[in-house]
Amino acid sequence: MSGLSHQEHHLHDHRSELTRPEIERFSRQLLLPEIATEGQIKLRNAKVLIVGAGGLGSPAALYLAAAGVGA
Repeated sequence: MSGLSHQEHHLHDHRSELTRPEIERFSRQLLLPEIATEGQIKLRNAKVLIVGAGGLGSPAALYLAAAGVGA
């Protein structure tokens, strides 16, 4: 154990900067003032639960992954 509490360890895992590959992959989203770097970091650190992978769940999972959610 590193001596960090669970919450401190969880916060420590969230990187506050984007990597070069992330910047290249999400460059179009980063240009939008509504998203920018801060928004993309929030998307990367987000967690989503999709119940069902049918006609709506499958494309939703694809679009969320493509946007960088949980990446």
